[in-house]
Amino acid sequence: MLITNLKNTKKYILPVILSAGMACFFQGCTKNFEDYNTDNTGLTPEDLLSNNENLKLYFTNAQRAILNFSGIDPNSYQLQQNLMGDVYGGYMMSANPFNSGQNNMNYALVSSWNTEPFKVLYLDVLGPIDKLEKGGVKTTYPALWGAVLTTKVLATSRVTDIYGPIPYSIVGKNTDTNIPYDSQEAVYTAMFAELDEATELLEAYINGSGVTEMPSNLDEIDLIYSGSSDQERFTKWLKFANSLRLRLAMRIVKVNPTLAREQGEKALASNQLISENTDNATVRIDRESGFYNVLEFISNNWGDININASLESYLSGYQDPRIGKYLDKATGDKVTGYKGIRTGAFGVVKGTYASYSTINFKDGSSPSFTQSTAPILLTAAEVSFLKAEAALRSWSNAGGTAKSLYESGIQLSFSQWGAQGAESYFANSSNTPAAYVDPNNSKNNAPKPSSITIKWNESASDEQKLERIITQKWLAVFPDGQEAWSEFRRTGYPKLFPVAQNNSGGLIDTEIQIRRIPFSQNEYNTNNGEVQKAISFLNGPDNGGTRLWWDVDKGNF
Repeated sequence: MLITNLKNTKKYILPVILSAGMACFFQGCTKNFEDYNTDNTGLTPEDLLSNNENLKLYFTNAQRAILNFSGIDPNSYQLQQNLMGDVYGGYMMSANPFNSGQNNMNYALVSSWNTEPFKVLYLDVLGPIDKLEKGGVKTTYPALWGAVLTTKVLATSRVTDIYGPIPYSIVGKNTDTNIPYDSQEAVYTAMFAELDEATELLEAYINGSGVTEMPSNLDEIDLIYSGSSDQERFTKWLKFANSLRLRLAMRIVKVNPTLAREQGEKALASNQLISENTDNATVRIDRESGFYNVLEFISNNWGDININASLESYLSGYQDPRIGKYLDKATGDKVTGYKGIRTGAFGVVKGTYASYSTINFKDGSSPSFTQSTAPILLTAAEVSFLKAEAALRSWSNAGGTAKSLYESGIQLSFSQWGAQGAESYFANSSNTPAAYVDPNNSKNNAPKPSSITIKWNESASDEQKLERIITQKWLAVFPDGQEAWSEFRRTGYPKLFPVAQNNSGGLIDTEIQIRRIPFSQNEYNTNNGEVQKAISFLNGPDNGGTRLWWDVDKGNF
């Protein structure tokens, strides 16, 4: 589907959010925080807490909007992540030459696309959460508020890791039309503090020292850990919060190793981390209510997304048993087997390249992708790889050696996807990523991106060990391209094919690859003074070549 503009009306959003959304589109997001902070629904705090349907509507909206995985508006997810993070993280690429071939996939960044993650965070996540706070959820249902804060931190971390500085500390606290941005360092400090509050509230409930009353429709309100007893539910939320802390701690390890270790070891010492696939954080899909897997819709209904050449290279080169779980085979005249499209490929024509491999929605075998596959937020496999890196960095309480935790991460990922042969896979010392050959245009061909093998080598350098950890972590985190892109920027791994065609006009280095998304033109038009201050927090100009605060240009050790 050719995107010509942003969609800002969603059937499930409350009138106050809808009102703010239209204002955001026509006048800029932060310029209209007076709309965001005004409750046009007429709901009082008593209304919110006395009618659980209102509570459900606010919190379910926020959970779904973390990845905006709503079948009601697949266009929004396509702009929020699929044509940015999913591509830059090396997972996906579109056969559709959007905007006459000048688009984000070849670094000709489209301003109207670039505002979507920003808009979704404030209107679909922070807006509803602000209503929950003002409605008294924090004091009436403290453990539920711990879950809400965890949701808030996860959604915010994804957006600050796209832009860098964002408005945060002031959001929801005044009605000023000029909303200041916080530095990314300040946003991370605030997120760690909110995780402190979240874990304290969740621990109090689990230990029996907190408020035990809960709304009667909690299973409908909680889309991530529904179907559990309340004790099990909030124990899982506690594991989620601690695991998220570990992820964010590792993200800042190059810019502030002291704080990274402090926060990482706090998470590890809790002994409450996601360690089994039954605790994986996923957002429940309800197709009957219009919420389904938008990746399936974008792939099968629009033919707008295919597999990236980098993912093909690693999966096929390693002869990875997960390849058939993740991908389907190409169907074109010149292509056989699994075939991806290189980021920014030359000569992309939908009629030709749409036949390249896509996500496997056609297999039908569990647990491959289906229309009802839930969006995956954080898994036991990812946590095991985070712990492996913690062990490599000699952090306390990692729970094993780097080798054992690395192999455990692979095993957990195989189990998650129903793939067989994990032990023989991580014992393989010969397979490497494959070179890429485009049967329709040799200009897109590329040599293999790395020579890294799978089997752990204790005598390897720390840098080589980290490449192994992050490469396998990347394969396990699929299909969350936003997280993959963030870890690629932090570590340089896995080594991805660079963009084939760079239309940035020299603003983005082809080999270094894109580092962030610039602020949208709407923000310049309506909040220019604060945007200029935000740019001062960056390490360079407001373009895709400037590194974020935690994206430090140096080795990993």
